[in-house]
Amino acid sequence: MVVIEGAGSPAEINLHASDIVNMRVARHAKAQCLLVSDIDRGGAFAHLYGTWALLPPEERALLRGFVLNKFRGDAALLAPAPQMLQDLTGIPVVATLPMWWQHGLPEEDGVFDDTSRANGPITRTVAVIAYPRISNLDEFQPLKNVPGVRLVWARTPADCACADWIVLPGSKASAADLAWLRAQGLDQAVATHAAQGGAVLGICGGLQMLGEALIDTHGIDGNAPGLGLLPLMTVFEPHKTVRRTQVHFGAMAGTWAGLSGVRAGGYEIHHGQTVQHPAMAAQGQISREVVPGLAWQNRDGNVLGCYLHGLFESPAVLQALFGAEASTLERVFDGLADFLQTHVEPGVLDALIAKD
Repeated sequence: MVVIEGAGSPAEINLHASDIVNMRVARHAKAQCLLVSDIDRGGAFAHLYGTWALLPPEERALLRGFVLNKFRGDAALLAPAPQMLQDLTGIPVVATLPMWWQHGLPEEDGVFDDTSRANGPITRTVAVIAYPRISNLDEFQPLKNVPGVRLVWARTPADCACADWIVLPGSKASAADLAWLRAQGLDQAVATHAAQGGAVLGICGGLQMLGEALIDTHGIDGNAPGLGLLPLMTVFEPHKTVRRTQVHFGAMAGTWAGLSGVRAGGYEIHHGQTVQHPAMAAQGQISREVVPGLAWQNRDGNVLGCYLHGLFESPAVLQALFGAEASTLERVFDGLADFLQTHVEPGVLDALIAKD
């Protein structure tokens, strides 16, 4: 089974000719489509009817049901509007989903709020650098579910001032985001934090920034000097690594010692290949390679860089680093499936999946 998720509205008529993320994909796949409206914003029935009316006939024919999302109150009070909408369009309202607070899902297409969901006092503050081309944000969502952890999106040095950890996340353009980081003075904030023994974690593009140099001879990303917190260099290559990965952390020191021997799964998605900097290695400056070709630590043990996305989605990692069990995305999605099963009209989803 393949589930295709659109983005925004399928009835942006000014963009329809070049839109590839909504009904064009559905049309080529001959998919059975559900149209979802956020009723909490107001005007949901007008949104659904207007979208249906603006779609060309061949795309309108793919719609099998309407869904009202984020409804507060008694769904019975909506009558007779769902039936009136069906009379106008021939398409039934197959679900009215209640407003669900603190579901644990990542926000869609953007930096989510950093309000902690944890009860009790804050024991650790994690600042994630929010550069303009930040990527793979959903992997930080589990941090919001860890007791005592506060998540902060850092755009200025002041945002890092009280952080216990600073995380450099993935980036769609490492060299450009590294330039932005320097322009904000965040490079000095990260360097000072590391020099004082504070924990620093770089993931994928963040790992590349922590090294000595980014070298690009193919015009992939751009050349740049790194932050110099790890004696590594990254060379960009035309071939992009995209794969699921299982890792087994070796012996680790300092802040990240809890990860020693931990097994975790995730994924890689990067152009760059990172290695020890040869000139620095010749002088005896060598990173501790804790996962071959994928993760390195500095000598003091407080700076860690790795290519593995999804680190915080691993229960073993959360237990090792925080000593607590938190809801992973896998559990959150299981909960969402149960939620949908409860509120969608009986048999609707099964019928759509079974239909050719």
